[in-house]
Amino acid sequence: MIKYSLIISQSMFLNTILNIIFPTHCVSCGILGLYFCSECLSKCPYAERESAEWIFPLYDYRHPPIKKAVWLIKYKGKKKLIGVFAESLYGRIAEELTEIAVMENFSSPILIPIPLSRKRLRERGFNQAELLCKEIIKLDKNKFLELGKNILTKPKDTEHQARIRDRKLRLKNLTGSFEVKNEKNLKGRNIILIDDVTTTGATLSEAKKVLRHAGARKIIAFTIAH
Repeated sequence: MIKYSLIISQSMFLNTILNIIFPTHCVSCGILGLYFCSECLSKCPYAERESAEWIFPLYDYRHPPIKKAVWLIKYKGKKKLIGVFAESLYGRIAEELTEIAVMENFSSPILIPIPLSRKRLRERGFNQAELLCKEIIKLDKNKFLELGKNILTKPKDTEHQARIRDRKLRLKNLTGSFEVKNEKNLKGRNIILIDDVTTTGATLSEAKKVLRHAGARKIIAFTIAH
């Protein structure tokens, strides 16, 4: 017990030192100690731009704090922001599922992150969509959701979608980029896809097509922003 207490004390001391050297500030108001304070997050506009009816984006990506937060996650490795957005996403998922679980028999869904190619994963060191899924699963105390590990893969490295403006070219860029492993585990199962941002929906649409071909029943998607 004494040894455990010493480990906790050392960890708290290290975090205190790190917070002094590398202070954390809210991406919106700049308050010390939080990456995104609850007050600022509550003021962020929800996504209003049109998207496919099966895709549920949460926030408006054009809102500067949201855009900055997503950028900090992807390119600066600020993983604590993952937990902030996972809570918001979980709340939205739970809200939607209360309606479609009974009406559309959408039960026991598998949570699947949009994968990165091996090259992109090596460059970044992590997949933000996968981290979001893991945090959402932690919040799911009733175990309604199931984490789909290594089901959807991306063996083909493609050009960044953000660099391609035309939707048809985006779809062409992604064609054949996803694969499914262990198809037998997908037969008749409901799927929830998770990604950070949707723009035209091309990435999610290609993933949906591949999963449906593998035998998935109904597929919906949730993203941080649009």
